[in-house]
Amino acid sequence: MNAVVDWTCIKKSITACVLTPEGKEIRTFGTMTDDLEELVEWLKQKQVTHVAMESTGVYWKPIYNLLEGEPIDVLVVNAQHIKAVPGRKMDVKDAEWITDLLRHGLLRGSCIPDRTQRELRELVRYRRSLIEERARELNRIQKVLEGANIKLASVVSDINGVSAQQILRALIEGTDDPAVLAQLAKGRLKQKIGELRRALKGIMGPHQRMMLSEQCRHIEYLDEAIARLSREIEERTRPFHEALELMETIPGVGRQSAEQIIAEIGTDMSRFPTAAHVASWAGMAPGNHERCGETVVRSNEEREQEAEGVSGGMRPRRPNEEHVPIGQVSSDRQTKRSESGECRGRENHLGNHLFGLNAKGTVSRVGSRLLGSATGGRHRAPNGETARGVRVRSETGEDKCVA
Repeated sequence: MNAVVDWTCIKKSITACVLTPEGKEIRTFGTMTDDLEELVEWLKQKQVTHVAMESTGVYWKPIYNLLEGEPIDVLVVNAQHIKAVPGRKMDVKDAEWITDLLRHGLLRGSCIPDRTQRELRELVRYRRSLIEERARELNRIQKVLEGANIKLASVVSDINGVSAQQILRALIEGTDDPAVLAQLAKGRLKQKIGELRRALKGIMGPHQRMMLSEQCRHIEYLDEAIARLSREIEERTRPFHEALELMETIPGVGRQSAEQIIAEIGTDMSRFPTAAHVASWAGMAPGNHERCGETVVRSNEEREQEAEGVSGGMRPRRPNEEHVPIGQVSSDRQTKRSESGECRGRENHLGNHLFGLNAKGTVSRVGSRLLGSATGGRHRAPNGETARGVRVRSETGEDKCVA
C-alpha cells in the first residue's frame, strides 16, 4: 500500500492521499504536533508501508521526525523532480500525482542522514552563521569609525586584535586625544605610533560611542557563543577523530572545515557510487555545455531562460544575436557550420529536445527536465541514468558527459 503526504499551505495544513486496493482517500490535517500524531495514526490504520512527500523548505521535518521511528518507508522527494502539468496546480491534485508516481516506482528519495548527523549538521551550520554575523558586526564597527573620521583600519591589520580592541574601549569611554590612544598599541604596532596618531584624529559623537559600545558587546557575546558551540561540536565529533585528522592534511582544510565536511557528508561513502558523485552532490562539479563543438559558458539565469524558451517554441538569444525558432540557426552561423561540415543530420533538433536528447545522443538540459520528473531522477537517458556531471553511454555507444 502506498501513501503520499503533500505539503499544501506550508505552515497551516497538510494534504495526504492514501492509495489502497480498496480505493483512494484524501484528508487534510493541521501542522501542530497533535495533528501530525493523528496523521501518523491514520496511516497506521490504513496499513501504509510507503510514504512520499515534497522537501519543501524545513516544513517536511516535523512529519519526518514522527515517521522516522515507524515501520514505514519514507521518501523525501525533490519537488523539482515531480512537477505535474503546468496550469493544474492544486494541493489535492499534487497529492494524487505524487501518489501515482510512487505507486509506479518513479520517485527517488533524497538522502536523509541519521538523527546524530542531522543534529551535528545543525550545530555546525549555526556556528557558521554566527561566524558570518561576527564578520558583519566588525564591518559595522568599521563603518562607524569611518563616519567619525577615524582611519584605524588603515593602520592596524586586524580591527579585532588586542591593540585595536583596547583603542576601541578607550574611544567608548570618552578618550579623544590621539596621542593617548596611540600609546595603547602593542607589539609591532608600536612602530607605527606616528601613523596611529594621524589615523585616530577624528570627530566622535555620543551616538557613535553608544553604537560602538553595543557592537563590541555583541561581538563579545558572539565569541562566547561560538566557543560554546565549538566545544559541543568537538565532543560530538570525537568518534570521527581519525577522519578529521586525515582531512586536516588536505591543503587549505582546517579543523572547522573538516568538521563541516563531516557534518554535511558524513563518513559513510557507500551512498555515493564514485568520487565524482560526491563532488557533484557538494556542488563542486561544473556543468558542461557544447553547441556544435563550441563550449558555451552560461549563467543560471540563462539556463532558466533556455528552458522557458524551448517550452515556448523559441530558444534564448545570445548577445548580438536575433531570435531564431528552435531547430533553425541564423544565416551566418548556418553558412559557417555548412562550410565546416558540422551539424549534419540535425534536422530533427526540436524532436530530440522534446524527447530529451541533443544532437549527439546525450540527454539535453530541457530533456532532462521532461524526463527527470517522469523517471524520478535528476537526469535519465533512455538506456541509462545519470546524476549531474556523470558520464552515460548514449545510443551511439559513445560516452557522453551530461551537465
